[in-house]
Amino acid sequence: MLRKVPHTRFIATAAALAGVLALSAMAPAQAQERKSLRWATSAVGSYGYQIAASMTRIVEEALGGQYTVTVQPYASPTVAMKAVMDGNGEIAYTADIGMTQFHERVGGFKDYKPKMPELAHTWYSYPMESMMAVAAKDAGKFRCWKDFSGKPVFYTNAGFMNWLNWQRIYKVLGYEFKHVQIDLKSNGDAMESGTIAGSATYTTAGKSLASYWKETEVRMDIRVVNPCPDEVAKIKAAGLAVVEVDPKGAFSKSVGPAVLQGVPILFGYNMGTNIPEDVVYKMLASFYKNKDSLAQTEPGFTPMAKDFVGMQVAGISANSDIPVHPGLARFLREHKAWNNKWKVAK
Repeated sequence: MLRKVPHTRFIATAAALAGVLALSAMAPAQAQERKSLRWATSAVGSYGYQIAASMTRIVEEALGGQYTVTVQPYASPTVAMKAVMDGNGEIAYTADIGMTQFHERVGGFKDYKPKMPELAHTWYSYPMESMMAVAAKDAGKFRCWKDFSGKPVFYTNAGFMNWLNWQRIYKVLGYEFKHVQIDLKSNGDAMESGTIAGSATYTTAGKSLASYWKETEVRMDIRVVNPCPDEVAKIKAAGLAVVEVDPKGAFSKSVGPAVLQGVPILFGYNMGTNIPEDVVYKMLASFYKNKDSLAQTEPGFTPMAKDFVGMQVAGISANSDIPVHPGLARFLREHKAWNNKWKVAK
């Protein structure tokens, strides 16, 4: 015999079910209402991609869950910068040298005309040090950087900021830049087989290696080749820096010299004024608040954690003719670091 369900209980159950269905219907609608922040980076396996992928959650939390951040890899930072200025992204991976080339419309930016607002100084996050490495078995063939002149070398992916940095270095030294493009995963094999004479390596803040270089040094023994004293003198005379790097800070085993020498570049993630001032300000404020924990998680952020404001000032100063995003300008004014000679992007 069937038991009768009390009418009042049926009504309550139906109401509860309706409420659940209503909430379920609202969830997709709320998700659809979230705005998109597409983070254009360099290729998967690069340090730029690695950092962007690790920062998505902190950005979403800083913006109160109003934005969904997605990381979109491109062949190089140059391509990523263009993607953002063509309307296919909001945050562009770049470096001081890339911003210089864009501003001067040279290199990969020759005759380039953005469809969206131009990139402005927004957030500078870590330095990288460009160096040169070879297979340990070939180390005796290379004593200075001049030994790579005219030889087939993988200077990181074409269009990468380190690739641009090596062009800048070779121009100063008067060397022949002969780049051979390979897949990042083939780095070790190409050195072992002799397809390339050397491969440009780089550390971030003297502490971190890109994923593909971590894989390379696990698979084979490598040696870093430092510039000779006369090369260091020429590089410095041209206004570039040469910094010392402790190999134990980034490499898991000996790479030759007790002290490595590299030419640094400053990396960042810049945006146009189509991204509101408040959004950029909230992101910067969150990065500043969490700078110490970021450095603990990712050693490449160590210099930023030590002097977050100073790094932003250095990034702007490297290209002071390029306007500053209003969000960064607001942040720097709050920290008494704004220079009235700088321009705010409009």
